[in-house]
Amino acid sequence: MANMRLNTTNLRNSLADQIKTKIDAGAGNGTIKIYTGPQPPDADSGVGGAVLLATLTFAKPSAPVAANGVLTFNAITQGDAVATGTAAWARIADSPGNTVFDCDVSASGGGGAIQLNTTAIVSGGPVAITSFTVTVPAG
Repeated sequence: MANMRLNTTNLRNSLADQIKTKIDAGAGNGTIKIYTGPQPPDADSGVGGAVLLATLTFAKPSAPVAANGVLTFNAITQGDAVATGTAAWARIADSPGNTVFDCDVSASGGGGAIQLNTTAIVSGGPVAITSFTVTVPAG
């Protein structure tokens, strides 16, 4: 596998801002859908047997411009769980439902791209993300 290192902050910011642009596409707000089960092999694959636990909504715009290669999302609207299960991964999409990216979910301190206070989701209970960033690394 090739190793690529980005050497300019402007390029890193531009790449991060493209994620924001994709999430903000469409008339409505982008979404974060949290699922159980194994994460698909890529973001172009269907969700398979994964169970949708909750849908959260990005603000519009989803984030200000990136700084130092970091995209810091604006407040994310809490969602109510529609099923009970263990959160394992999330699909980020624009308002028409086009997938932007998938990421792992863990409990706080677990290293997931999205970290929840607990991955044990209970139907009808609140599901919230208090902060969410995406970093395009320097190298």
